[in-house]
Amino acid sequence: MAETSLLRIALHAEAFDPLEQLGHWQRELEASGAISAAENLFIGRVRGQAVDGSPLAALELEHYPGMTERQLQQLAHDCTHRHGARSALVLHRVGRVLPGQAIVLVAIGADRRGQAQRCGQELLEALKHEAPFWKREWRRDGSGQWLSGNTPL
Repeated sequence: MAETSLLRIALHAEAFDPLEQLGHWQRELEASGAISAAENLFIGRVRGQAVDGSPLAALELEHYPGMTERQLQQLAHDCTHRHGARSALVLHRVGRVLPGQAIVLVAIGADRRGQAQRCGQELLEALKHEAPFWKREWRRDGSGQWLSGNTPL
């Protein structure tokens, strides 16, 4: 099993360009000699509809600073170790996120495509179900609702 060579977790209160961030990540991997033969990438964006189907104005994510980053770091470390991945990048938005904006970016590097794909899928599910975020939907009519569950795959 490969040793994780690079692991980065970051929360962003402002919008970020996922492709620009991937470019930075690739240059860092190249500089450190940690380029992998296989990579799995996922960009998640906020949908334009609330869970009830009404138009969504924004999704708000609250978290506990410090605790959230530690939990994300642990989830990423555990997944990369379990699947033999060499690197992992997790960028996640907090605060108010507008429809169409990136909310999460996960990039996994491994020696084989299966390792990268399985690690990426498991890490995404862990982020969805175990990460300490509290989500509130804001509808265009000004009403809001805290979400108690997660959306399906």
